[in-house]
Amino acid sequence: MNVIRNLLTNRFSLPFKSGLHGSTILSSALQAAVKEPHDYSPKKVLILTKLSRYEFEKRRHPDLTERQLEKCLQNRGSDYNMLLYHHYIHKGVENTVNSVLTASGIETKIVYRFDYTDENIGWADAVVTTGGDGTFLLAASRIKNSLKPVIGFNSDPMRSKGHLCLPQKYSVEVKEAVDKLLKGKFRWTFRRRIRITLVGEKIYEPPVELHDQQLLYPEYRYLDLDLQHQSTEKCNSSGLLRRVLPVLALNEVFIGECVSARVSYLEINFDKGPSTKQKCSGLIASTGTGSTSWTYNVNKLTEQNMEEILTIIREETGYPVKDTEPHFVQRITNKFNEMLITDPEEPRMVYTIRDQLITSPARNECVKPRGFAKSLDIRSRCFDASLVIDGGLSYSFNDGTQASLEIHRDDALRTVTLHEEPTEVSFKH
Repeated sequence: MNVIRNLLTNRFSLPFKSGLHGSTILSSALQAAVKEPHDYSPKKVLILTKLSRYEFEKRRHPDLTERQLEKCLQNRGSDYNMLLYHHYIHKGVENTVNSVLTASGIETKIVYRFDYTDENIGWADAVVTTGGDGTFLLAASRIKNSLKPVIGFNSDPMRSKGHLCLPQKYSVEVKEAVDKLLKGKFRWTFRRRIRITLVGEKIYEPPVELHDQQLLYPEYRYLDLDLQHQSTEKCNSSGLLRRVLPVLALNEVFIGECVSARVSYLEINFDKGPSTKQKCSGLIASTGTGSTSWTYNVNKLTEQNMEEILTIIREETGYPVKDTEPHFVQRITNKFNEMLITDPEEPRMVYTIRDQLITSPARNECVKPRGFAKSLDIRSRCFDASLVIDGGLSYSFNDGTQASLEIHRDDALRTVTLHEEPTEVSFKH
C-alpha cells in the first residue's frame, strides 16, 4: 500500500519552491488539494493499457486460427512475428507494473480503452497507463479536474518516445520508479489543458473518432460522452446554443477545413482584442505539453534550412558566417528549436497559423503566424471544417460556429515528475 499511497495522498510536504515554476499560480482549491489530506484514501489504481496491434487483429478476426491470422497478415504485408514480438514487450511492462503495485498491497484493475468508463475511473484513486502517449492522452481525456493523478509507463520505448510518460529507463526499471514514488522523490506537475466552448446551431452533433479502430469498430469508442444529461444553454447575445465541451485538450486543438487542400477562412480574436480575418491551412492552439508535439514539428527549423539561411547572410552581408561547419549549424538549429518548447505548467497557449495567406496590409490584418495567447475566440467561415482535440476527437466547425479556447487553473491535469536527486520529504502519519 506504500507506493501509490505515498505518491497520491497529500500527507507529506511537497518541494514546491524547487519544483513548480514561478509563473505557475495554483488556485486556492488546488493548493488545498495538494497540501491537505482531505478524505483522500488511495487504495485502488486503475491501469489503462493499450490494445496492442496483435490484440486488435485477434479481435478483428475472432474466427481465425493463429496460423490463419498469420497468413492473413502476410497477405496484407504485415509481419506477424514482429507484431507478436512487440505485443509481448508491451504485456511484459504491463504485467510488471501490475505486479509491483499489487505487491505493495494496492488493489488494481486492468482495462482497455473500451472499458475506460466513468464508473471504473470513479472506482480508482489514480490512473496508471501502460502504453504510449496515445494511451496517456486517452487517460487524461476523462479526468475532469486536478485531483486524480495520471502516471504513465511507456510499454514499448523502442518504438515510441512517450514524452508524456515517465522517462524511458523506467519501462525497464519499474521498481526503481516505484521506489522513488514511495520515498517522495518527485514533484507534482500540473499540466495545463484547454477548455473549449462552442456557440452555434449544430454544436450538439456527435463528434467523430479519428482512430482507425474506432472508425472500424463503433463498440470500441473510448469516449462514451453522456450528452443526454447536458443542459442546452442559450447564448444571451445571439440566441444560439452554447456548450462547454466535455473533453479538455492536453496537447492541442486544431481548427480548419477537413480537406487540407482547401483554404481555411477564420476570424480570430487574440486575448479579447480586435478580430482579424485569416486565410490559412488551419489554426493550431497548443498547450505547453503540446509544444513538443505537432506545434513543434510545424515550426521547427531543419539543419538544411539553417545552412541556407547562413549562406544567404554571408552572401548578402559579407560577414564570415561559419556555414560550412556542421557542429555550428547544428548548435544554432537546436537553439532555435528549443525556443519553441513551452513549460507544461505555463498558463497560456501557443498558437500557430499554418500556411498563412497575408491579407491586404491596408486592412491591418497581418498578424504573426506564431505567438502566445491566454484566450482565443474563433469564428468559422469555412465550408467543411472540424475542431479536433488531441488528434482524436473531431467536432463539426462550419460557417458561423464560434469557439472560445481558454486555460483555467482548475482544469490542470495532475501528473508526476521524478527527480534524479530529490530532496527528501517528510511524511505525516
